[in-house]
Amino acid sequence: MRVATDLERCLAAGGVAVFPSDTVYGLAADPLNRAAVERLYALKERPLSKPSAVMFFNTDAALNALPELGERTRKVMTRLLPGGVTLLLANPDRRFPLACGQDPESLGLRVPVVEGLAAVTVPVLQSSANLAGGADPRRLEDVPDAIRSAVDLVIDGGELPGTSSTVADLRSFEEDSSWSVIRHGAVAEEELREVLGAQFHFRPGTYLSMMRSEVPDYDLIQDQLAAASGNSARRILELGIGTGETAVRLLERHPEATLVGIDESPVMLEAARRALSPDRAELRVGRLEDPLPEGPFDLVASALCVHHLDGPGKADLFHRVGALLSPGGRFVIADVVVPADPSETSTPLTPGFDRPSSVVEQLEWLAGAGFTASATWQSGDLAVIVAEPDPAS
Repeated sequence: MRVATDLERCLAAGGVAVFPSDTVYGLAADPLNRAAVERLYALKERPLSKPSAVMFFNTDAALNALPELGERTRKVMTRLLPGGVTLLLANPDRRFPLACGQDPESLGLRVPVVEGLAAVTVPVLQSSANLAGGADPRRLEDVPDAIRSAVDLVIDGGELPGTSSTVADLRSFEEDSSWSVIRHGAVAEEELREVLGAQFHFRPGTYLSMMRSEVPDYDLIQDQLAAASGNSARRILELGIGTGETAVRLLERHPEATLVGIDESPVMLEAARRALSPDRAELRVGRLEDPLPEGPFDLVASALCVHHLDGPGKADLFHRVGALLSPGGRFVIADVVVPADPSETSTPLTPGFDRPSSVVEQLEWLAGAGFTASATWQSGDLAVIVAEPDPAS
């Protein structure tokens, strides 16, 4: 607690401090004090045009300081922070401009895990405690003497891991779930994918050609899904509507139906809106892991989407779908699966983003959720599964 108080007092007085993070030693200054920031940059011999990160020692404090952040971004931040990652965020309100270099609408944010400094309540402009271009210091003695002797406070945290934070660009994440790694570091890319998904996001203009290229039976599996959906649904829920390819087929197959479609990408939803009549389709931003739209539905359908969930995620989704179906309703999944013969695998997959399961596993999870289910079509690593509520459940 004392080191936290010492750091806060130093910053409040306009000082500069050397402190331990959860990765390397850093320099700290009040991000709203121009003289202190200029001094920090001078100690590093770093031009003011180069950005630095703003650090908080508590995730809630970071979120409270940036109220304009969208819900999608805030949600993933709570899963990534605190930790060894710097998030580059959209900064439309131009907060902490002294930390932003030449781009005031982009802000780097850090929330480290530092037990002795967890009680610090103020934001900190931070940069590694080295000369510009020098090695990142993992021990206090690695900090250049010229810096250590010139700062107002030095906090010794012992030997640190020594690997800088991973820098992930989330500036477009709220809009279309896209992200990228700018600098590899303490947090592995695979860990980021577990939270953020793949480093690409489907683009409406190229989506259909890409899918037909990667999934040669794309149109066939879509037609098989529509055929398996029956012909008398009045209210349909589609999970992962994309650009509306499946929805068009379903609404044609069920001429009296209206459809609710969810997708995590607002950009893809806009493309689907252009393909569907607003009188028959209501589209919403949503992820499969989120609460589903309120039922009941006669038909729940999903094409090439459920495989993004891991096994427990699929089992949980199946239970939630079961609670939405009308008596006599139907759940149809057309998706990538793990084939019994590995040589039949042909669909390209992205590790950490695509998580297909076998048909057998999915039938077991559906049975556990109260369905009677079977695969009505399968070709290689693609399958259509139809599930109906078991009256005996």
